[in-house]
Amino acid sequence: MKNIIITGGAGFIGSHVVRLFVNKYPEYNIINLDKLTYAGNLANLKDIESQPNYRFVKMDICDFDGVYALMQECKVDGIIHLAAESHVDRSIKDPFTFARTNVMGTLSLLQAAKLYWESLPEGFEGKRFYHISTDEVYGALEMTDPEGVEPPFTTKASSGQHHLAYGTKFFTEDLKYQPHSPYSASKASSDHFVRAFHDTYGLPTIVTNCSNNYGPYQFPEKLIPLFINNIRHRKPLPVYGKGENVRDWLYVVDHARAIDVIFHKGTIADTYNIGGFNEWKNIDIIKVLINTVDRLLGRAEGEDMDLITYVTDRAGHDLRYAIDSSKLQRELGWEPSLQFEEGIEKTVKWYLENQEWMDNITSGDYMKYYSDMYDNR
Repeated sequence: MKNIIITGGAGFIGSHVVRLFVNKYPEYNIINLDKLTYAGNLANLKDIESQPNYRFVKMDICDFDGVYALMQECKVDGIIHLAAESHVDRSIKDPFTFARTNVMGTLSLLQAAKLYWESLPEGFEGKRFYHISTDEVYGALEMTDPEGVEPPFTTKASSGQHHLAYGTKFFTEDLKYQPHSPYSASKASSDHFVRAFHDTYGLPTIVTNCSNNYGPYQFPEKLIPLFINNIRHRKPLPVYGKGENVRDWLYVVDHARAIDVIFHKGTIADTYNIGGFNEWKNIDIIKVLINTVDRLLGRAEGEDMDLITYVTDRAGHDLRYAIDSSKLQRELGWEPSLQFEEGIEKTVKWYLENQEWMDNITSGDYMKYYSDMYDNR
């Protein structure tokens, strides 16, 4: 039986990974390790919280002694590390918190894994430390037109996979890191520590860098859930600059599927990029959200376009991110299952049908309930 710690498992992406592993692998013991900061919500996992192969542990990943003791107690074979501070605006206001959690927290986990696994008779054999990172470590890409064609246009990745794209260049696994925000700098640093622990100690590590995720259970500080809720309640939709920044969007369930494949079949010490092959300007996504929410609520389509409000651009706002996932597709057979239009329809429906979940987030009730529950144990 495999004993696997998933850090940040009460968060957005982490909860989808926990759910997938608990349901797909009943022979595994899944330990969800989460500090339950503002972005951690155990209501995301109500459907699997009573499963016999699931356990939640409230813990800060920076607590080295606690993490090390937990690894010994649970005889941990693998770590899937998602816990991180991830909101760029927050990192601009408070870079120290991002350095502490994303860098020192990752180092704490690495050292605990190293010390525990090397103490075992089999050493590192059969063990795996899987670190989830971001495409933002690569910096930004130019918007380029092929032969004078106005973007967006269709272009091909190195494997032949077609992209809806705003440029002809993409993030590949061999690109130099050029982080531009405190958030991306902290993630870049954590990536370097993970690779250094393999090169120095032989720790069996894997790193993946993913594009923007969207889907159910995302904390509503991020664009898509925030704007769905604002459209529903007819609140302003604050758009940075002119809304021309481009992101590559990946449905969160597809990301969880990729993590599953890479954890089990990926090559030790390798890096894989995970993207949706799907680029959108922010302003175009917002218009799609308005049309979709209006239609599903029985309003005239586009009725709420006047909610769009342009605000001063974010400091150091990268123009374009776009991932080439060809390596993952070619070597491990993964590809996204949903196109953006289908995924966004499912996502909008979920948020509209789960207003109680959203209300508990926006009121802060979710934090008090679960924090009190675990603090008083």
